[in-house]
Amino acid sequence: MQVHTAVAPDRGLESVGKAPIRAIITRGKGRVDRELLDACPQLEVIARVGVGLDNVDVAYATEMGVRVINLPGSNAATVAEHTFGLMLSLQRRIHQAINEVKADNWAYRLAYGGDELRGKTLAILGRGNVGKSVAKLATAFQMKVLFLARPQVQSKDVKRDERGIQLLLEQADLLSLHLPLTEGTRHLLNEVTLKHCKPGALIVNTARGEIIDHAALLRALRSGAIGGYAADVMSTDQRAESGTLLQLPQVLVTPHMASLTKLTFVDMCEQSVRNLLSLLAGGRISPRYLANKI
Repeated sequence: MQVHTAVAPDRGLESVGKAPIRAIITRGKGRVDRELLDACPQLEVIARVGVGLDNVDVAYATEMGVRVINLPGSNAATVAEHTFGLMLSLQRRIHQAINEVKADNWAYRLAYGGDELRGKTLAILGRGNVGKSVAKLATAFQMKVLFLARPQVQSKDVKRDERGIQLLLEQADLLSLHLPLTEGTRHLLNEVTLKHCKPGALIVNTARGEIIDHAALLRALRSGAIGGYAADVMSTDQRAESGTLLQLPQVLVTPHMASLTKLTFVDMCEQSVRNLLSLLAGGRISPRYLANKI
């Protein structure tokens, strides 16, 4: 099979027409929008190396008869692991202790005010693969786990909570976000909903930055209503406006690296390429990888 690669400034549209493009592979940043799809009339498959499809116009691809494939569940374990790393750092103030020791302040232990996860109530917003993986880790830490919606799998360790976000936030010591970004979830945590959080609650976001209104979050952190915030996600606009937020000692942000561990990244790349080549050769792949029906 002959493979053509089109690379050029500003998304490379200038070079697209030089070769018959049958497939596109993208990570999370490369946008596959209407303009690019129109420039590839022979396109057959779009492979998203990952889970989220925010950067792919799935509806237009479907209209054009182009199959879209992704890897649901492929990063659940590693994102859940990263979520707990952030959660532990916030709850036990590990990052602050490390910084104090680096500054030769060994006496910091006398003023240490961290706590443990055991016995805390964790509210998980989102019942997908990552949310359920986080719940499993939480039960191992002897936490009480609540879901915003009914989980697909229920056990004696994971209790259902269907009374809505307000009552959920009122019970949670920690809140972990694992929702897709939609019009219904954009700024789900805002000036109004954040006021229902328990005083000093901790929030971890490894889903999408825009689920939280950062201006409202900043005010809640400054007032102490929210005790800490950790995230692995932040939109471009939020990064441009987040200078003050990032300066707060109770805020931890990593550069969208939760699923970039060697094991998971290699697995996702290899599986995406295998699926794509199989479809181009007329073969079949597992239906769970098909994001649209053609």
